[in-house]
Amino acid sequence: MVRDDGTVSDHAARLLRLLSLLQTRRAWHGPELAQRLEVTTRTVRQDISRLRGLGYLVHAEPGPAGGYQLDAGAVLPPLVLDEDEAVAVAIGLRAAAAGPVAGMEEASVRALLTLERVLPSRLRHRLKALSAATVSIAARGPVVDPGVLVAVAAAIRDHESVRFDYTTHDGTVSSRRAEPHRLIHLRGRWYLASHDLDRDDWRTFRLDRMRLRVPNGPRFTPRQEPAEGLAALVERNVSRATWGYRACVTVHAPASHVTGRLPFGIHVEALDATSCRVELGADDPRELALWLGLLDADFTVSGTPELRAELVAVGERYLRAAGSP
Repeated sequence: MVRDDGTVSDHAARLLRLLSLLQTRRAWHGPELAQRLEVTTRTVRQDISRLRGLGYLVHAEPGPAGGYQLDAGAVLPPLVLDEDEAVAVAIGLRAAAAGPVAGMEEASVRALLTLERVLPSRLRHRLKALSAATVSIAARGPVVDPGVLVAVAAAIRDHESVRFDYTTHDGTVSSRRAEPHRLIHLRGRWYLASHDLDRDDWRTFRLDRMRLRVPNGPRFTPRQEPAEGLAALVERNVSRATWGYRACVTVHAPASHVTGRLPFGIHVEALDATSCRVELGADDPRELALWLGLLDADFTVSGTPELRAELVAVGERYLRAAGSP
């Protein structure tokens, strides 16, 4: 299959191309594969037999709705990656080596070294250039147990509810039941976007604070996701969790005007065409008063005497700077 000059024969190249196609989607019809490979359907059947002889489990389903499907086997045959896929995997392994999943650093480095040994020289040069230009900063703080990460991902795939003990930021431990929907990686942490069964609401949980109970709960039918999307929900919940001070403000400007001037994840509720309500937070009222000044719009603060006092102090400072009495 490999010539004396080191090049791959046309037959071997076609087998690799066929294997690559089978990996890209669930099922292929014989005529589709023949057209892609520019061969006859008889040749496709012969090549499928050769792949089976090499250890690949290719399932064939006859009939109009049938086709060829590459199944997972008991052994791991060689993977086939095109050049862009190989580079993407290498970049992902480099990121995982400094990532927040416990125990993945050494395994990621080993996998990266294995991949680099079999890459063509031109791709190794691309990766070396990337490595020379990149500085990785190791994850800080708590890391996620890979067993928890894999178990939650499987529960999401199988639509199984999960039971776990959860430790909040203040150390309180509680038993929770939730329908897991999405895993989201944000700011060096892994989060679970789920529907809390006891509170009947969408909630966000940090995976490093979860201790799963086995077995999982019953299967569930996935719910309609919030209108804002689960990624935005997690971003907003994570931002709120870090706020030391909160305030609700009515801004006398369209929601589109305000949204473009706030960090991603802060919820803006349109009241009408010319006003909206915003829930903001910061470490202290003074920081929040400065944020409000960036909105470039009039606003009304209800209650929150600490924020009102800071707005007065900031306003007086600006008046003095402008030379006003």
